[in-house]
Amino acid sequence: MKALNDYLEGRNRIRAMFGERPLDLDNAQDRQQLADDISCSLSPENLTCDGEIPRSVVQRKWQMLTRVRQQLQKLDSQVVFYE
Repeated sequence: MKALNDYLEGRNRIRAMFGERPLDLDNAQDRQQLADDISCSLSPENLTCDGEIPRSVVQRKWQMLTRVRQQLQKLDSQVVFYE
């Protein structure tokens, strides 16, 4: 679950900058929020930064986000990812 924990830590750092409460994997709503964030990040526009980043970076981002998605699904089979 390292990838998921690393992703959560990064998301919570960003949330802290905006004064938002941290997300918690023990909370079902927070797990769904993470699933929504991952789905959004995997959209072609966001994944490729509108074509502004090299393909190698896109592949690394996709691999990391896919790993995080799998770990979140393993943790909670009830989360819904949109495509």
